[in-house]
Amino acid sequence: MNAVSIERRAAPRHRVFKHGTLAFHDGSSVECTVRNISTSGARVDAALPIGLPSAFTLVIEKDHFVRPCHAVWNHDHQVGIAFD
Repeated sequence: MNAVSIERRAAPRHRVFKHGTLAFHDGSSVECTVRNISTSGARVDAALPIGLPSAFTLVIEKDHFVRPCHAVWNHDHQVGIAFD
């Protein structure tokens, strides 16, 4: 990897460590930890027993943050999400 990394995201992400919830349209949800966030998306850690649905909502209750989103990538327990 180069000494200088090229940032390809539309908006810079900020490192955080916040408790969140991925809420699904069927009424179920999964707890997660938000690791970084920007105006356009976030990276979360979540133990998902099955795959993510095509659309869901990220909720950070402490911050009164509720945002519809979808997964862009996932690897093990990490999920990159884009806000809709």
